[in-house]
Amino acid sequence: MDVAFRIAIPSDGPLHEPALAFLSSCGLGVTRTSSRRYMASMNGLPGATVLLQRAADIPAGLDSGLADAGIVGLDRFRESGRDADGSRLVFSDLGFGHCALVLGVPESWIDVASIADLAEVSIELRESVGDLRVGTKYPRLVSGYLLENGINHFELVQPSGALEVMPGAGSADIVADITETGTTLRENRLKTIRGGEIVASHACLVVNVNSVRADAQKMERASTMVELIEGRLNSDGFYSVTANLRGASAEEAANRVLRHSDTSGIGGPTIAKVYSAGDEQLFAVTLVVRKDRLTPAIKLIREAGGAGITVIQPDYVFHAESEAQSVLNGKPGPMVQSSSPAGASGA
Repeated sequence: MDVAFRIAIPSDGPLHEPALAFLSSCGLGVTRTSSRRYMASMNGLPGATVLLQRAADIPAGLDSGLADAGIVGLDRFRESGRDADGSRLVFSDLGFGHCALVLGVPESWIDVASIADLAEVSIELRESVGDLRVGTKYPRLVSGYLLENGINHFELVQPSGALEVMPGAGSADIVADITETGTTLRENRLKTIRGGEIVASHACLVVNVNSVRADAQKMERASTMVELIEGRLNSDGFYSVTANLRGASAEEAANRVLRHSDTSGIGGPTIAKVYSAGDEQLFAVTLVVRKDRLTPAIKLIREAGGAGITVIQPDYVFHAESEAQSVLNGKPGPMVQSSSPAGASGA
């Protein structure tokens, strides 16, 4: 029986639209027949079902097997503590949803500018009125962070409404909350402190490796999905450059661009003869260069006699081996996070 591969994405909130746009850019666009339906299909991956869930429910859904893969904020995944239960981070940063879980203390605490200052205040509070009260929705991450930074006496307070109003309302002394710009904290007369970032967060892809390894069809679909995502993420760091060079032979044209690392490309340039109406010998040289080295590469190509230079953004860049598939297969290797030129295919 054909068992569907299920991927969960947030049904609303700050990750919903970016997740849809990102998947579409990977050739994995989501088709939803109605905004009221919480199941959809995934273009480019037949047999896959998309589940739209509350972001807070996705880690538990992955652990239970309701979903085989999911896009979720790294903060929620770390808070769930489910990375030891079969759910593995395959892509730790998908390139969107960047924010941070930070401590927010009252602006009136003018002597508190660092986590060390806060540790001292926690001791003073305990001696006078009681433990430091911290309002947060992230008890696991916050308690571990406070203990690691010498704050041993505190009380975690679950909010009944907005976190930022808790110090002003007297229900907490400080808060630990997710922020992108810090604007909401400042509007509520709270400030961040040095060393007060608990975790930097962003959208990540988590896969229940137990469920996909147990079913060959799920493994095939998971492998296809992570290959496309990995190739898309890798492509963000590179341009494909093509230029026409005069020369007596393809070898001569290749040697002229291989003199410099900026024009050597990834694994070397591709050289092809240009069949033109004129008598001169022309060769098309195509190479892949890092985005941050594009301008030096163009300059060197010109110096080598290059003309008609065109630059395009590749949709995908694949390495000789897929790190993401290594994670699925349980092989040792680094978790996929960003692009790397090593082993990538040439133009």
